[in-house]
Amino acid sequence: MTGDVNRWTDPAWALRYLRERDAIPHRADGLEVLVETLPEKVERVLDLGTGDGSTLALVLSARPGASGAGLDFGDEMLSRARSRFAGDARVEIRRHDLREALPRDLHDFDLVVSSFAIHHLPPARQEHLYREIGDRLRPGGSFLHLEHVASPTPALHEAFLRAIGKTPAEDDPSNKLVPVATHLAWLARAGLRDGECLWKWRELALLGATRPA
Repeated sequence: MTGDVNRWTDPAWALRYLRERDAIPHRADGLEVLVETLPEKVERVLDLGTGDGSTLALVLSARPGASGAGLDFGDEMLSRARSRFAGDARVEIRRHDLREALPRDLHDFDLVVSSFAIHHLPPARQEHLYREIGDRLRPGGSFLHLEHVASPTPALHEAFLRAIGKTPAEDDPSNKLVPVATHLAWLARAGLRDGECLWKWRELALLGATRPA
């Protein structure tokens, strides 16, 4: 989709996603690979577009010695994330719109993660965000990005929609999808190394890269 439509300010849209996400085919497989590829040592993790905090919780469960911050801009998601982590001193949930530059006081992370959020930004902002992520990582730190990517052809995109039980009319107008190859090029231009597509099923992909040590 083109333009700068973003439905995620609408609480009803966010609730619809939460109702449907666990039924998305192979989404759990991508999260499983994300956990498998976590760095062995994680002290600080940043989750971009944390939603209700489910991905951040998964990372902290796998690396219980870590502390984390989650950023989101939607009231519904922020409320759910704050409820999830209520009383957990390891976690800070902060309101932030990823269309804006990342807060300067958030830095020195061993790990930055994101799951199915960044593709709602205009592509130019997506690329610039990758550069900001590189700046926020400690040397040797990792970025793991579970993302909705573009199909090579419109026919394959429609096949993906059918596979997840959607019609073209139900396609999310907020999506600004780009191909895996573009993501990998952006990671390289951001100064991150060993950029790779670690897992993929149709338009769902896990991308990873590392800040040079």
